[in-house]
Amino acid sequence: MPTPTKGARVGGSPSHERLIMANMATQLFTYDRVTTTEAKAKRLRPYAERLISFGKRGDLASRRRVMRKISDKSAVHRLFTEIAPDMAERPGGYTRITKIAPRKGDNAPMVVIELVREAYSAKQSTVKEAEAATKRAVKEDAAAAPAADVTPETPAATETSGGASKADGDA
Repeated sequence: MPTPTKGARVGGSPSHERLIMANMATQLFTYDRVTTTEAKAKRLRPYAERLISFGKRGDLASRRRVMRKISDKSAVHRLFTEIAPDMAERPGGYTRITKIAPRKGDNAPMVVIELVREAYSAKQSTVKEAEAATKRAVKEDAAAAPAADVTPETPAATETSGGASKADGDA
Protein backbone atom coordinates (compact mmCIF):
# COMPACT_ATOMS: atom_id res chain seq x y z
CA MET A 1 0.00 0.00 0.00
CA PRO A 2 1.43 3.41 -0.91
CA THR A 3 2.20 5.83 1.87
CA PRO A 4 -0.50 8.51 1.98
CA THR A 5 0.45 12.16 1.78
CA LYS A 6 0.78 14.06 5.02
CA GLY A 7 -2.20 16.14 5.94
CA ALA A 8 -5.66 16.09 4.47
CA ARG A 9 -6.17 14.78 0.96
CA VAL A 10 -8.51 16.40 -1.52
CA GLY A 11 -10.34 13.11 -2.07
CA GLY A 12 -11.43 10.33 0.22
CA SER A 13 -8.71 7.91 -0.82
CA PRO A 14 -5.41 8.07 -2.70
CA SER A 15 -7.02 6.70 -5.85
CA HIS A 16 -9.80 9.28 -5.66
CA GLU A 17 -7.23 12.05 -5.23
CA ARG A 18 -5.31 10.83 -8.30
CA LEU A 19 -8.52 10.94 -10.34
CA ILE A 20 -9.36 14.43 -9.10
CA MET A 21 -5.87 15.71 -10.00
CA ALA A 22 -6.01 14.07 -13.44
CA ASN A 23 -9.45 15.55 -14.17
CA MET A 24 -8.44 19.02 -12.99
CA ALA A 25 -5.23 18.90 -15.05
CA THR A 26 -7.29 17.84 -18.08
CA GLN A 27 -9.61 20.81 -17.59
CA LEU A 28 -6.64 23.15 -17.06
CA PHE A 29 -5.01 22.04 -20.32
CA THR A 30 -8.31 22.19 -22.19
CA TYR A 31 -9.57 25.58 -21.01
CA ASP A 32 -6.34 27.25 -19.71
CA ARG A 33 -8.00 28.06 -16.37
CA VAL A 34 -9.97 26.34 -13.62
CA THR A 35 -11.94 27.85 -10.75
CA THR A 36 -11.56 25.67 -7.67
CA THR A 37 -10.81 25.74 -3.96
CA GLU A 38 -7.47 26.95 -2.72
CA ALA A 39 -6.46 23.54 -1.34
CA LYS A 40 -7.12 21.77 -4.64
CA ALA A 41 -5.30 24.46 -6.62
CA LYS A 42 -2.24 24.20 -4.38
CA ARG A 43 -2.20 20.43 -4.91
CA LEU A 44 -2.77 20.81 -8.67
CA ARG A 45 0.06 23.30 -9.31
CA PRO A 46 3.07 20.95 -8.96
CA TYR A 47 1.14 18.15 -10.68
CA ALA A 48 0.35 20.28 -13.74
CA GLU A 49 3.78 21.89 -13.89
CA ARG A 50 5.45 18.50 -13.95
CA LEU A 51 3.21 17.43 -16.83
CA ILE A 52 4.07 20.63 -18.69
CA SER A 53 7.77 19.88 -18.17
CA PHE A 54 7.20 16.50 -19.82
CA GLY A 55 5.37 18.29 -22.62
CA LYS A 56 8.38 20.54 -23.17
CA ARG A 57 10.56 17.48 -23.79
CA GLY A 58 8.20 16.46 -26.56
CA ASP A 59 9.45 12.92 -27.11
CA LEU A 60 7.38 9.75 -27.28
CA ALA A 61 8.38 8.54 -23.82
CA SER A 62 7.24 11.84 -22.29
CA ARG A 63 3.94 11.64 -24.16
CA ARG A 64 3.38 8.13 -22.82
CA ARG A 65 4.19 9.23 -19.26
CA VAL A 66 1.63 12.02 -19.53
CA MET A 67 -0.92 9.62 -21.03
CA ARG A 68 -0.53 7.46 -17.90
CA LYS A 69 -1.81 10.38 -15.82
CA ILE A 70 -4.30 11.99 -18.23
CA SER A 71 -6.54 9.75 -20.30
CA ASP A 72 -8.01 12.47 -22.52
CA LYS A 73 -6.05 12.33 -25.80
CA SER A 74 -7.22 15.75 -26.97
CA ALA A 75 -5.93 17.41 -23.78
CA VAL A 76 -2.57 15.64 -24.12
CA HIS A 77 -2.38 16.65 -27.79
CA ARG A 78 -3.08 20.27 -26.87
CA LEU A 79 -0.45 20.10 -24.13
CA PHE A 80 2.24 18.89 -26.52
CA THR A 81 1.32 20.99 -29.58
CA GLU A 82 0.10 24.33 -28.14
CA ILE A 83 0.98 24.73 -24.47
CA ALA A 84 4.51 23.26 -24.38
CA PRO A 85 5.85 25.40 -27.28
CA ASP A 86 4.53 28.53 -25.52
CA MET A 87 6.39 27.49 -22.35
CA ALA A 88 9.62 26.48 -24.15
CA GLU A 89 11.69 29.46 -22.98
CA ARG A 90 10.09 29.72 -19.54
CA PRO A 91 12.26 28.05 -16.87
CA GLY A 92 9.32 27.28 -14.58
CA GLY A 93 6.26 28.88 -13.05
CA TYR A 94 3.83 27.74 -15.71
CA THR A 95 0.71 28.34 -13.59
CA ARG A 96 -0.68 31.28 -11.65
CA ILE A 97 -3.07 31.11 -8.68
CA THR A 98 -5.32 34.15 -8.13
CA LYS A 99 -7.66 34.43 -5.15
CA ILE A 100 -11.30 35.33 -5.76
CA ALA A 101 -14.36 35.73 -3.51
CA PRO A 102 -15.18 32.81 -1.20
CA ARG A 103 -17.79 30.28 -2.24
CA LYS A 104 -21.29 31.30 -1.30
CA GLY A 105 -22.52 28.06 0.23
CA ASP A 106 -19.75 27.10 2.65
CA ASN A 107 -17.45 30.15 2.50
CA ALA A 108 -14.58 28.03 1.15
CA PRO A 109 -11.64 30.09 -0.18
CA MET A 110 -11.85 30.02 -3.98
CA VAL A 111 -9.09 30.65 -6.50
CA VAL A 112 -8.52 30.63 -10.23
CA ILE A 113 -5.55 28.56 -11.38
CA GLU A 114 -4.50 29.41 -14.92
CA LEU A 115 -1.68 28.81 -17.33
CA VAL A 116 0.76 31.68 -17.77
CA ARG A 117 0.64 32.09 -21.55
CA GLU A 118 2.46 35.43 -21.79
CA ALA A 119 5.74 35.28 -23.63
CA TYR A 120 8.75 34.97 -21.36
CA SER A 121 11.11 37.75 -22.31
CA ALA A 122 14.87 37.50 -22.07
CA LYS A 123 14.74 40.83 -20.27
CA GLN A 124 13.15 39.17 -17.24
CA SER A 125 15.97 36.64 -16.99
CA THR A 126 18.56 39.38 -17.53
CA VAL A 127 17.07 41.44 -14.72
CA LYS A 128 17.20 38.41 -12.40
CA GLU A 129 20.84 37.78 -13.32
CA ALA A 130 21.70 41.46 -12.72
CA GLU A 131 20.00 41.42 -9.32
CA ALA A 132 21.92 38.29 -8.36
CA ALA A 133 25.20 39.90 -9.50
CA THR A 134 24.42 43.00 -7.44
CA LYS A 135 23.79 40.89 -4.34
CA ARG A 136 27.06 39.05 -4.89
CA ALA A 137 28.94 42.35 -5.30
CA VAL A 138 27.45 43.71 -2.07
CA LYS A 139 28.51 40.57 -0.20
CA GLU A 140 32.04 40.80 -1.66
CA ASP A 141 32.26 44.48 -0.70
CA ALA A 142 31.09 43.67 2.81
CA ALA A 143 33.72 40.94 3.07
CA ALA A 144 36.42 43.28 1.68
CA ALA A 145 35.47 46.19 3.97
CA PRO A 146 37.10 44.76 7.13
CA ALA A 147 40.25 44.04 5.07
CA ALA A 148 40.26 47.68 3.82
CA ASP A 149 40.28 49.00 7.41
CA VAL A 150 43.53 47.15 8.10
CA THR A 151 45.41 48.57 5.05
CA PRO A 152 47.71 51.58 5.60
CA GLU A 153 46.70 55.09 4.55
CA THR A 154 46.97 56.04 0.91
CA PRO A 155 49.33 58.89 -0.19
CA ALA A 156 46.41 61.07 -1.34
CA ALA A 157 44.97 61.04 2.17
CA THR A 158 48.26 62.24 3.72
CA GLU A 159 48.29 66.00 4.17
CA THR A 160 50.87 68.51 5.37
CA SER A 161 50.41 70.46 8.57
CA GLY A 162 49.30 73.54 6.62
CA GLY A 163 46.16 71.77 5.40
CA ALA A 164 47.31 71.50 1.77
CA SER A 165 48.44 68.29 0.17
CA LYS A 166 51.98 67.70 -1.06
CA ALA A 167 50.88 68.23 -4.68
CA ASP A 168 49.51 71.71 -3.85
CA GLY A 169 52.75 72.70 -2.10
CA ASP A 170 54.88 72.01 -5.18
CA ALA A 171 52.93 74.41 -7.41
